[in-house]
Amino acid sequence: MGIKDTITKEYMANNKIFADAFNYFIYNGEQVIKPENLKPLDTTLVEVPYGIGGENSPVQKFRDELKNLIIKEDNKAIYAVLGIENQSEIHYAMPVKNMLYDALEYANQVNKTTKTHKKTKDKSSSNAEYLSGFYKTDRLVPVITLVIYFGADNWDAPKCIFDMFSENIDNKMLAFIENYKINLISPNEISDNEIDKLQTSLREVMKYIKYSKDKKKINDIVQSDERFSKLERSAFNVINICTNSNLKINDNGEVVNMCQAILDMKEEAENKGISKGKNEVALNLIKLGKISLEEISAVTGFSLDEIKNLISK
Repeated sequence: MGIKDTITKEYMANNKIFADAFNYFIYNGEQVIKPENLKPLDTTLVEVPYGIGGENSPVQKFRDELKNLIIKEDNKAIYAVLGIENQSEIHYAMPVKNMLYDALEYANQVNKTTKTHKKTKDKSSSNAEYLSGFYKTDRLVPVITLVIYFGADNWDAPKCIFDMFSENIDNKMLAFIENYKINLISPNEISDNEIDKLQTSLREVMKYIKYSKDKKKINDIVQSDERFSKLERSAFNVINICTNSNLKINDNGEVVNMCQAILDMKEEAENKGISKGKNEVALNLIKLGKISLEEISAVTGFSLDEIKNLISK
């Protein structure tokens, strides 16, 4: 696993960030899903899908993040399994990848239900129930997978299974094929008003990534938005790694002043430019050979030792 994948996975594992992403995507920013209602699940999926010719073919997959959700309202409980797939790079087979993950999760639920019936020795009401292991009254918990792309480019990969088919496919046949679509958050494809519906630091992460290729724009955004001056370190790490910004922070606090980090980077770049310019001036004066070392020192601000080092090089 690369550093980008590690950083984004750790960031999205936070219940507040996780809930914020789904509240934005499903409920238009309304805070319906509460962080405390999310419970982490094992992200390792090992299943034996219904085999061919009676042979079992184990399948093992590792999801980025998977959580169980329970919402209790009006004496009713709403259950769901929510998964997030973090993408630092575009994935051109994402619909198939997510479809497999969701299918394995449903297969996992069926297998657990079957094992529960056997363990408790529940009596089946029919031979069909006994053979399937999943009874007529049993129910599945819905699974929703959300893809979050941490890149500044447009997502030009397929967003559904149909996008992956050849153009030559028969339309009549297409009518009988299920079109699995991915749920996607891609910063460059959503408006600033939409990004502002995010409540956590995911808002700053998405906005920075969106404009990361426009230095003037991103500088204006960071300097004008107070939230960037008190950004949590985990969000700063995601921004820094995913955009290759190379920003430096001197302290180890949990909150980062990103505005200051950008100003420090600009100042460092300017100082390097000034230093390079002085070096060139000093070297040109040395080559002329008609000016003393003391005079070169007065013009450039270099000490005599520094000038002697330049001559030795």
